[in-house]
Order: sequence, then structure tokens, then C-alpha cells
Amino acid sequence: MRRLLILFAASLHLWTVVMLVNDALSSRQIYLFAGALFVTYAALSQPLRPGLFASLLAGLVCDAQAPVTFGTHLLLFAAAHLILFHVRERVPREDTLSVVAVVLVVNLALFLVFSLTQIHAVPVASALWPRLVVDLICSQIFVGLITPWFFSLQSAALAMAQVRRDDPA
Repeated sequence: MRRLLILFAASLHLWTVVMLVNDALSSRQIYLFAGALFVTYAALSQPLRPGLFASLLAGLVCDAQAPVTFGTHLLLFAAAHLILFHVRERVPREDTLSVVAVVLVVNLALFLVFSLTQIHAVPVASALWPRLVVDLICSQIFVGLITPWFFSLQSAALAMAQVRRDDPA
């Protein structure tokens, strides 16, 4: 239970940072999407149950503020978490560069799936693609820069709470 609370608290912290940055960028009409950061650490380094619950709770928080059908983030985060969890033995998790690469690929996939599920609400979808490309590029740069910090934050928080990596819960 302690692991879940720490992972969720870190996700809330990330959500706050992303919302503040998005608020600052709103005058430039840029939106940052950092969905992979809510999922990747828990999927790559934590047991299935607490990691999945932390990802689901983060999805609910993201759903609460987004103007989309409630549960969209929840389902996308759950799917991403389960896929990553099942391939994590093939991913080098101790190397920062490879972890950043995994986060960027997951963020790209989540961004594209999320955009494709929401594009039906736009009257002229072709006019939206240039903005989506700009948002994607800015999001990937942001995620690439913030990933090492966020992974270190979660790792340090778990260490301070004396939660061992090999504990089942």
C-alpha cells in the first residue's frame, strides 16, 4: 500500500508540473502531453498490482481535468502499462539513455492513439495535423528532458519510504 501511495503522490506531482507548464504555454497555443511518464517507471520497475493501480489512478487524475470522455486516459494508461510490463525483461532498465528512449516511444504511441481517438470531434481534421505535430515535437522534447528527473524522484521517494524493489506489494 505504501508503494502505491508513493507512486501516486509522484504522479500527482508530475501532473501539477505538467499542468503549470501547459498553463504557461497556453498563450502560445502549445499543449504538452507527458502520458508515458505516468506509466513507464511503474511498469518497468515495480510489481504488477501496485504499478498498475498507480497507473490507473494517474489515468483518473488526467481524465478529471481533460475535456475527453472520462476513462480515456485510464484505458490508455492501463494498456500501456500492461504492454510495458510484459516486455520489461527485454528492455535495459539500468541505462538512462535506453529508459529515455523507451519513454519517448511510449509517449509517441500514447499521443498518436489519444489523438486518433479524439479527432472525430474536429470538423476539419486535416487542419489539426500541423498543430498536433508541433505539440508532439514539444511534448517529446519536454518528456526527454524531464524523464531522468522524474525517475530519480520516484526512486528516491521509494528509498526514503524504505520500500524495496523486490517486495511483492
